[in-house]
Amino acid sequence: MTQSPVHCHVVVMGVSGTGKTTVGAALAQWFGLELAEGDAFHPPANIEKMRAGVPLDDDDRRPWLEALADWTRERHEAKASTVVACSALKRSYRDILRSGVPDEPTLFVHLVGTPEVLRDRMSHRDHFMPASLLDSQFAALEPLEPDEDGVVIDNDPPAEEVVGAALAWLEPRLHLRP
Repeated sequence: MTQSPVHCHVVVMGVSGTGKTTVGAALAQWFGLELAEGDAFHPPANIEKMRAGVPLDDDDRRPWLEALADWTRERHEAKASTVVACSALKRSYRDILRSGVPDEPTLFVHLVGTPEVLRDRMSHRDHFMPASLLDSQFAALEPLEPDEDGVVIDNDPPAEEVVGAALAWLEPRLHLRP
């Protein structure tokens, strides 16, 4: 385990089934960061909508993203660094997440995978998000833009390899305590 970085905020993003929670938890443990699992911040109406197979729209996602940004701000004010596991599909969503701590950089780890692998993973887990909504997430997904500090990592390999790639990218970017 590495020493805890100072004022580090990481978002592990991607469509459903990419392993955001698995990778986010591993990064949080390795670097000693606090983890927010994005699904825990969804209001009940969002969960019921997704469970019914209805994709969320921007209006559904806004309060959820604002709650995650608020959590990041609160943790930052308490001198804690964070990892948020959240789809962050659009630039505007990532802007909301960044608004929690606008004066500190937010690093993005964008996990990507093939639809076939992701559908298979989703079919083997107990989650409110059905695989039928995967296409709507791919349709909404906007890649990281050049001014967003992030990396794209293929999530089709085993989790250990994906976590290793994320660690390798993050370690030189984090400011570690002496």
